[in-house]
Formats: sequence, structure tokens, C-alpha cells
Amino acid sequence: MTAIIDYDAGNIKSVEKALLFLGEDTVVTRDEKIIEQADRVILPGVGAFGDAMEKLCRYGLVDVIRKVVDDGTPFLGICLGMQLMFERSDESDGVRGLALLDGEILKIPDEPGLKIPHIGWNSLTYPNPGRLFEGIPENSYVYFVHSYYLKAKDPKIVTAEAEYGSTRIHASIEKGNLFGCQFHPEKSSSVGLTILKNFLSLQREG
Repeated sequence: MTAIIDYDAGNIKSVEKALLFLGEDTVVTRDEKIIEQADRVILPGVGAFGDAMEKLCRYGLVDVIRKVVDDGTPFLGICLGMQLMFERSDESDGVRGLALLDGEILKIPDEPGLKIPHIGWNSLTYPNPGRLFEGIPENSYVYFVHSYYLKAKDPKIVTAEAEYGSTRIHASIEKGNLFGCQFHPEKSSSVGLTILKNFLSLQREG
């Protein structure tokens, strides 16, 4: 069973629909016991960094997120959900993220002719092997919607990158049982469904 953490994020329903399409037993919940018992956990996200952290704290979800991560449960952050896994964001000065991994979220810099937010399809390159991308050729296209991007402190955790203007975006990460996608796999057609299917094949570590 896969638990999707419910903290009023905008893309929860589309993530749930994609998992159900893949035949996965899926529950959208903020119940700590259900999240702890799940085989895999997904933190979706659309919205502002500071508002999202406030809701995770208000609903008492920070501690259970740390617990399932420490227990080795495969954990996937999507879009804002991935950004929340890191330390801070330009979007919300003074707000600390979950800090599950080292890195920061930066604003995509303004450039002549560059539209922000970045909305649309971009191709991926693979600087390091990633289990989410097994069976997916390099330069496959996925769907992005964001104005801020990850700069991970450790480049070895970056499993996919994309370029937007002159900015190199850390588009996906993997470290142990932690996974993240800046793009939306649930909106990325057959490539995205394969990414989600690869995640659903993962087992608890340790």
C-alpha cells in the first residue's frame, strides 16, 4: 500500500489517479498510523514553500515523515514536495524545510525571453544512475510547473537534470530510500507512469 500525505496540496488527486491507474492500493491520508504502516509514502505538492511547511506542522506530519524516512520506507517528493525535503527556499525566507537532505531551493533567474514560471515539457539528462529511470531513455520529456529549482549540495544524489534558459535544474534526486522529482510524473504521460511504476516496485530498506 502506498500512502499519499494529505496536507491540502494541489496535485493530490492527480497523483492518486495515476497510482490507481497502475493498480496500486493507494490511500490519501494524514493519519500517522496509516502512514507508518505504508509500504511507500509520497509527498506531493503545488503551492508556496512557507505555506506548505506551516500545514505540515499544523497537521502534525513532520514527525511521522521523519519516522518513515528513518525506518527506510521508500519516500518520494513531487514538485514542491521534493523542495520541502531540503533546507530552505528563496520563496520563503526564514522558513526551514524538512532538511532530510542538504541543499536549497533557488528562484529561476530572469532572462530575456524566458517565461517564469517554467511551464511545459523538458528533456532529462542523467548525471548519475537512478532507480526511478530504469527503462527510460535519456532525453525523455517530462512536464514541469515551477518558479523555483533545487540546487543539491551533493551532486552525487542528482539522478536527472534539465536545462531552462541558462539554468541547470536538479530535476530528480535519490539517496537511499529518499527520492524526489521537480517535474510532475503524474502529468508526464507514459514516461511519468513508468517513473511511478519504478517507485512502486521499491521495497523498504534495512
